[in-house]
Amino acid sequence: MNSKDVGDATEAAVISRLISAGYSVSIPFDDNDGYDLIVDDGTDLHRLQCKTAWWNKERTIRFNTHSQTTDDGEYRERTYRDEIDAFLVRHPDGDRFYWVDVGAATEGKMELRHDAAIDHPSINWADEYEFDGTIP
Repeated sequence: MNSKDVGDATEAAVISRLISAGYSVSIPFDDNDGYDLIVDDGTDLHRLQCKTAWWNKERTIRFNTHSQTTDDGEYRERTYRDEIDAFLVRHPDGDRFYWVDVGAATEGKMELRHDAAIDHPSINWADEYEFDGTIP
């Protein structure tokens, strides 16, 4: 699959996961917004960016926390800092989901570890972000 197909598959899986958890999901009309979905939890609306994670190294997954585009032949990167409330990340291997508030995300890319030989304050533990169907 090309990157667009991978992104579409992730977005569809995220929508399915949110709806099965009982949330209302809205999709913007065009692709020019910084968010992919709006989720209504009955009290608040959350602007989400859907991302696909991949294995970066043993027991560590990674996902992009920025958008990459080419405009008139010029490469551009854009962060989502003021455009979303959270990332809802899908790791296709095992079909696991992770909710990462935009304020907790690192710039560029973020790693989530499942296991490590040491416990260090800079480690982002995957289980702390795992989405169990409840919006934090």
